[in-house]
Amino acid sequence: MELLTINNVWMMIATFLVFVMHLGFASLESGLTQAKNTTNILFKNLFVICMGILTYYAVGFELMYDGGLAIMNNEAGNDAALAYADGAYTYHTDFLFQAMFAATTATIISGAVAERIKLSAFMVISTLFVAFAYPIMGEWKWGGGWLDELGFYDFAGSTIVHSVGGMAALVGAFILGPRLGKYTKDGGISAIPASNLSLAMIGGMLLWLGWFGFNGGSVLSADPVLTSWVLVTTCLSAAAGGIGAMVSSMLMNNNKLDFTMMLNGILAGLVGITAGADVLTPLQSILTGLIAGTIVVASVITLDQYLRIDDPVGAVSVHLTCGIWGTLAVGIFSPDHSVLTQSIGIVAYVLGAVLSAGVLFGATKAVMGIRVSEEEESIGLDLAEHGMSAYSKEALDAA
Repeated sequence: MELLTINNVWMMIATFLVFVMHLGFASLESGLTQAKNTTNILFKNLFVICMGILTYYAVGFELMYDGGLAIMNNEAGNDAALAYADGAYTYHTDFLFQAMFAATTATIISGAVAERIKLSAFMVISTLFVAFAYPIMGEWKWGGGWLDELGFYDFAGSTIVHSVGGMAALVGAFILGPRLGKYTKDGGISAIPASNLSLAMIGGMLLWLGWFGFNGGSVLSADPVLTSWVLVTTCLSAAAGGIGAMVSSMLMNNNKLDFTMMLNGILAGLVGITAGADVLTPLQSILTGLIAGTIVVASVITLDQYLRIDDPVGAVSVHLTCGIWGTLAVGIFSPDHSVLTQSIGIVAYVLGAVLSAGVLFGATKAVMGIRVSEEEESIGLDLAEHGMSAYSKEALDAA
C-alpha cells in the first residue's frame, strides 16, 4: 500500500504538470499572435481543457481503454480502482493523467488555425476530435491494439499525441487558407509580428516545465531510476533543440539570432524525445534534440515560403515534423526497435489524422462555415467574437 501511495502521488504530480502545459500553450499562442486576437486565443485554450476533460470522461477514456466505466463511477467498488494497473496507481488518477494528454491534441490544432477560424467551428471540431478521433487512434498502441501487437513504440506520444495533433493542424491550416495580408499577390511574404514575446517566453518555459510530467509521468510509476532517466533525457533534448535551432536559423538568416526559432527549437527537442525518452541514452537524446532543432527551422521555412501554409505559431513544424522525427529516432538509436515498424506506425497515425481532420473540417465548413469574414478578421476576433479586448484601446493603438 505504501508503494501504491508513492506511485499514485507521483502520477498526480505529473498530472498537475501536464495541466500547467495548457497555460503554456495559451501563453505561447497569444504571445506569438496579434494583440487583437488575444481574448479569442485564451478562450479557445480554456474551452479545450474544459470540454476535453468532459468528453474524455463521457466517451474518450472508454474508447481508448475498454472496460473502465464501472470503476470510474464507483460501481465496481474501491478495490477495483486500487487494483488497476497491477496496483501501481489508481484508475481515477490514470483517467486525469490521460485526459490532459487528450486535450493537448486540440491545443496543437488551435495554434495553426489561430486568428481566422470561427470560434463556433473550432469548438465543434476540437470537441469531436478529442472525443472520438484521438481515443480511437490512441487505442491502436496504448490500448493494446494492432500497432501495439506489431511492436510499434511511442513512449509518451511523439506521434500518438503530437504528430496526430500536428497533422490535424496542417489540414486545418490548409483548408482555412492564410491570414489576410500574409502573402502578397506578387508572391512575397509579409511578416505578421508577434504581440508579446515575453508572454511567448513564459509559455515556452511553462511547456518545458510541464514536459517533466508529460514524459516523467509516462513511466507510470515513481520508479526512481527510470523516472530520473526520463527527466534527464527530456531536459537534454530540449536544451539541444534550442541550440540546434539557434545555429540553424542564424546560418539561414544572415547571422541574426531568431528568438522565436530558438523557442520553437526547445519545443522541437521536447517533442522529438517524447517517443523514446525511456530507451535512448543521454547522448542519443542530445543528438535527437539537435536534429529536431535543425529540422524545425527547415520545416517552418518550407511551410511558410514554399508551400505557403500560414501557421502563426509553428505548431505543424514543432509537433508533426519533429514528432515524426522523434518516433523514427527510436528505431534508429534503439536496438530493440526497428525503423520499419516505427514507419508503419507513423504512416498509420498520419493517415488517421488526415482522414479524421479532413472529415471534421470539411463537414463543418459545409454546414456552418469555418472562417470569419474579412471585416471580422481585420478588426480582430476579440471584438468580433467576444465583444471585448484583452488590452486597452491605448495599448492596441500602440501595438
